[in-house]
Amino acid sequence: MLPGWREVVVWDLPTRLFHWLTVGLVAVLYVTERLNWMDWHIWAGEVLLALVLFRLIWGVLGSETARFSHFIASPFATLRHLKHLSHREPDTGIGHNAAGGWMVLLLIALLLVQCLSGIYVNNDVANEGYWTEIVPAPVANAISDAHVWVWDILCVAMSLHVLAIAIYTFGKRHNLVLPMVTGRKRLPETLAAPRISGRWRVAVAGVIALAATVSISIYL
Repeated sequence: MLPGWREVVVWDLPTRLFHWLTVGLVAVLYVTERLNWMDWHIWAGEVLLALVLFRLIWGVLGSETARFSHFIASPFATLRHLKHLSHREPDTGIGHNAAGGWMVLLLIALLLVQCLSGIYVNNDVANEGYWTEIVPAPVANAISDAHVWVWDILCVAMSLHVLAIAIYTFGKRHNLVLPMVTGRKRLPETLAAPRISGRWRVAVAGVIALAATVSISIYL
């Protein structure tokens, strides 16, 4: 390790679990849809919805680097960051960078829309959804269409996300993947370590997300 640098925890366990479980569930959703395993597809979609709702709550209650207020930058700050994309410098960033923060928001929003529209579509097929009976046909058709085209947009966004990671890895020599696995990163000693939230906040966020998912699955 370089003199004057130390390892600190920058990503808490809930944030890392959300990231990698989401990656796995998106793959499961794709495979189950292609194989027409709809029972498994619906189950995976509901689990993903619970994760997304948890991440939204964790973006308010969670650790410093997980909070939206920490990584949502102004458009001008984002443009300044992108202008230096080709420059090599030591990786001293704590949490998401200015551009990455907006990508996280986009991915979460797309995942939320995809999950909600998917629950409605699947309930409509099973003729079990409360809203299926009272939503006008044009709205129902729009929801069904959204489940298709939002997936396409999500695939493009995920591809851009992976491309950006590759650019940082090979262009700037910044390893963004390893800290999301271990939670730890080398930072200058002059930089304060981010605050990590306690377990009770994880429990609160988990209970709220689970209750909301069950309610949505029953009544949507």
